[in-house]
Amino acid sequence: MTDVYLHGHHTSVLAAHGTRTAADSAAYLLPHLREGLTVLDVGCGPGTVTLDLAEAVGSSGRVVGVENVEAPLAQARRHAQERGDTRTRFALADVMALPYAASFDVVHAHQVLQHLPDPAGALRQMARATRPGGLVAVRDVDYASMVWHPASDGMTMWLEVYRRLARLNHAEPDAGRHLLAWAHAAGLTELTPSASVWTYATAQHCAWWGDTWARRALESTFATQAIEHGLLTAAELGEVSAAWRRWSTHPDAWFAMTHAELLARV
Repeated sequence: MTDVYLHGHHTSVLAAHGTRTAADSAAYLLPHLREGLTVLDVGCGPGTVTLDLAEAVGSSGRVVGVENVEAPLAQARRHAQERGDTRTRFALADVMALPYAASFDVVHAHQVLQHLPDPAGALRQMARATRPGGLVAVRDVDYASMVWHPASDGMTMWLEVYRRLARLNHAEPDAGRHLLAWAHAAGLTELTPSASVWTYATAQHCAWWGDTWARRALESTFATQAIEHGLLTAAELGEVSAAWRRWSTHPDAWFAMTHAELLARV
C-alpha cells in the first residue's frame, strides 16, 4: 500500500515544522552524537532538526536529510543556505527503499512512522542503512495522549476525525505506544525506550499552536481528506478552525501530548 501523508506539505504545515529544533524534537538522541559521526535524517521535512544534528556532529561529520517529495527539500536547502551550512545534503529517497546499506552511524526519523502502512518495514530499512554498532533513533507522538483545557467540542471533533483519517490511510496515529512492538517486529533487539512531552501553556505558545492548527484545519491535506471521505463538511472545518482560535486566546489554555522515543543499537 502507498502511504498518504495526512498533513501534506502546505505552507502552514511547513511553517509549523520549520520551527522544530533538535532540542525540542530529538533531545533523547543528542547525548549520543559527537564530532565526526555520519547521520541520515529520514523524513527531514524543512530541515531545521537536520541542520541542528549537523551542528552536533561538527565539521568532520556528514549529514544527509531525505524526503520522498521535493517540496520540503526546497525549503530545507533554503534553511541550510540561511545558516551558511554547505555540508548538509538533502535528497529524494523513500524510507521503504532507502538507497543506502551500512552507510551511517545514526539513522534518525522524527514523526515519520505514524504515517506509514508498514512501520516495521521502515525500521528494517533504517537498520539496513545503519553501520554495525550504530543507532536507529525514532520519535513519534501518540495522538490519543493529546489533552487540553478548556474543553472544546470543535477540537474534540478535530482529533476524532484526524485519527479516523490516519487509519483510513492504513497508518497509526497513536504510534508512540507501538514503537517497541514495531521494533520487535523489525528484529531489533538492543532497545532503549523513553518518552517526553510537548506542552503549550503560555499565552505565546498557545497563540502559535492554535493559529497553526486553525490554518491547517482549512488548508492542509487533513482538510481535503476530511471532505473527500465525507467526515467533515467545509462548514464543519470552519467550526474546527474557529474552535482552535477560541482555545488559543483563552487565559487558561493548556495543551500537552506524549511522544515515545526509541534508540536501537544495530
